[in-house]
Amino acid sequence: MAEMIRIIGIDPGLRRMGWGIVETLGNSLRFVASGTVTSDGTMDLASRLCQLHDGLADIIHQYQPHEAAVEQTFVNKDAVATLKLGQARGIAMLVPARAGLQVAEYAPNAVKKSVIGVGHGEKQQIHMMLKVLMPKATFKGNDAADALAIAVCHAHNRGSAKSRLAALTG
Repeated sequence: MAEMIRIIGIDPGLRRMGWGIVETLGNSLRFVASGTVTSDGTMDLASRLCQLHDGLADIIHQYQPHEAAVEQTFVNKDAVATLKLGQARGIAMLVPARAGLQVAEYAPNAVKKSVIGVGHGEKQQIHMMLKVLMPKATFKGNDAADALAIAVCHAHNRGSAKSRLAALTG
């Protein structure tokens, strides 16, 4: 018999870290919650990372997910911005790992393909498809919607991810 699995998807960002939580039972998906953890741009980097850490830790404590998924970052032309995003992504991976969750990673194109069927698409297409998949889903802003899409991607791919992991470690 299948068991309900609660998944948190995390869209890393230094200003806004999106999060979205879904439950999956077999092939069914249910929206649980979504939101954004923000950091104060007037503070130093270490303080901002602490804000993201503490905010995400609170979300994980409150919703008790079983698994986590984080979007892989892309490298852009601004090396300083890429480095800062990488540090925020480290927080996005560290917090669920410290809570004992396995953390899967997905490329942005894999997330889009899983949700809208193609690897390239507009934010509006993702928003629309999330509403089709989970009519009760609510999200404020792109960061929360992206995080929900990451959680949905993991829900669709978690079986194959576990079998790949077992093949690597077994």
